[in-house]
Amino acid sequence: MTTLYEGAFAKLNLTLDVLDKREDGYHNLQSVMQTVSIRDDIEIDVGTGKPWTLACDREGIPCDSSNLAWKAAEVFQEFSKKDLGGIAIRITKRIPSQAGMGGGSADAAAVLRALNAHFDYPFSIMALAELGAQVGSDVPFCVLCGTAMVEGRGERLRKLPDMPKDCVIVVCKPDFGVSTPELYRKIDQTAIAHRPDNRAMESALLEGDLGKVCAQIYNVFDPLVTEEHLEMNYIKSIMNSYGAIGFQMTGSGSAIFAVMPNFEYAAVVCNMLKENYPEVYICMPV
Repeated sequence: MTTLYEGAFAKLNLTLDVLDKREDGYHNLQSVMQTVSIRDDIEIDVGTGKPWTLACDREGIPCDSSNLAWKAAEVFQEFSKKDLGGIAIRITKRIPSQAGMGGGSADAAAVLRALNAHFDYPFSIMALAELGAQVGSDVPFCVLCGTAMVEGRGERLRKLPDMPKDCVIVVCKPDFGVSTPELYRKIDQTAIAHRPDNRAMESALLEGDLGKVCAQIYNVFDPLVTEEHLEMNYIKSIMNSYGAIGFQMTGSGSAIFAVMPNFEYAAVVCNMLKENYPEVYICMPV
């Protein structure tokens, strides 16, 4: 038996645009995504010779074959033709749930990376990301990590210049979650008044100009969620009042992130928000 260890990094959507609805029921998206240092830890015992098991230290997380980490192991075994010989997966959760930060997808991606390394890299990183599309829409990006343009259902990836590292990010997860299917139904019935300029975001990343990057941060879901949950405006006002260069909801919510100029400003925002919200994090782009 061998034990594998892998970090599972959360993602933020610097931009998120919803395009047309596909024949398969999903939507075509265009999003610039960024991994950050908030991470789950994954341990995998390979070759246990016993039935598969999955354990997680957070209540409410499925610990059976419905968990994306389990599905990722199944997909890897099927497409690599490698017999895992029984596995035990253990997940230490830190990424907040129902936040739009890809926690389950990050765990699945970590399983794919760990197994790929263990079996001496039968897949390239892009082939492994393609494999991740069999598991979930955000898994391909979470396999790749860094900064990337994500299109289609999430399966089309293009690496972008790294987000400028001279910043600190504060993430606040409010007490409520958001139903992703319900949000997509709502946006199908909404005339989107403003969309992100992904070309301008790419140019800003290429320049390495943090101010220009932050000026292009935008998520078409944000106004819809804020309309239903006005406390989002309170969180953003705290971020804005204490020096945020840019702020926005990530994914389909409900976490909001703020790009701060340095750790000192980030610490002040974090302390202010923690008075009302227990899930507040300081992180960096990775």
